[in-house]
Amino acid sequence: MSKLIVITGPTASGKTARAVDIAHATGGEIISADSRQLYRGMDLGTGKDLDEYGNVPYHLIDICQAGYKYNLFEYLRDFQTVYDDIRSRGRQAILCGGTGLYVESVLKGIQLPPVPENAELREKLRGKPIDELAAMLATMKTLRNNSDIDTPARAIRAIEIATYYHERPHLKDLTEPHPMTDAVVVGVMIDRETRRRRISDRLDARLKAGMVDEVRRLIDEGVAPDDLIYYGLEYKFITRHVIGEISWQEMHDQLEIAIHQFAKRQMTWFRGMEKRGTPIHWLDWDLPRDEFVTRVLELTK
Repeated sequence: MSKLIVITGPTASGKTARAVDIAHATGGEIISADSRQLYRGMDLGTGKDLDEYGNVPYHLIDICQAGYKYNLFEYLRDFQTVYDDIRSRGRQAILCGGTGLYVESVLKGIQLPPVPENAELREKLRGKPIDELAAMLATMKTLRNNSDIDTPARAIRAIEIATYYHERPHLKDLTEPHPMTDAVVVGVMIDRETRRRRISDRLDARLKAGMVDEVRRLIDEGVAPDDLIYYGLEYKFITRHVIGEISWQEMHDQLEIAIHQFAKRQMTWFRGMEKRGTPIHWLDWDLPRDEFVTRVLELTK
């Protein structure tokens, strides 16, 4: 069977268009590795750009109701189901997205058993400040980014999971990495200034297209503002504007800064992946389409 092709890179680098080009050349199907495009109705804020896919089949987009809190365990489970199905039909699987945790976990072959809620532990931790929860979690696992501690709810869940594993040492072998050997990872490289310009231009375009109205609609449909804020970036700042916490200009300026910072964190994660043993073949974002496709296919041989 053909290798898994991974197309990744920072936001605004043009990953989706590149993955679509590869899919056209190989008769492939795209599996999303974006932690927010999973949610229905969250379209402009997550940059789904579904028109880009054309007739290329895509997976793990629009699979959850907005307001739900999807997690890594669910992603790895759903990825494996989709990946196995694509391979069983003799099609090329292309993993595309910039959520480094999802991409790296797939490539490392991480398996996570389901962890049930621990009501007693949750009650014990309820009301504790985020700094205290973060310090507690840091004694239990290495914190590679802030995704586990950006809200008290996430930190408590992370502590709950770490506690479950600690109490069940027989699960250690299952949760240890079993790296994929049949994957090639391509990163879309874009210089900092071009990336910043594209981020700013894209933000303005999406605001003009109705991104604020999208958030208002989600709230009117019953999604709690706190649940939207939980998703971060566009949904955090636009929701704060919609509920009257910040002005439009404050929303715009703070969001623009946050997206630039997010792109930097993405690149930090990808560099960390390389240091942790995952080779990434970086190709320039502005390579001609045919040359990009040719170089990716050469890497799969």
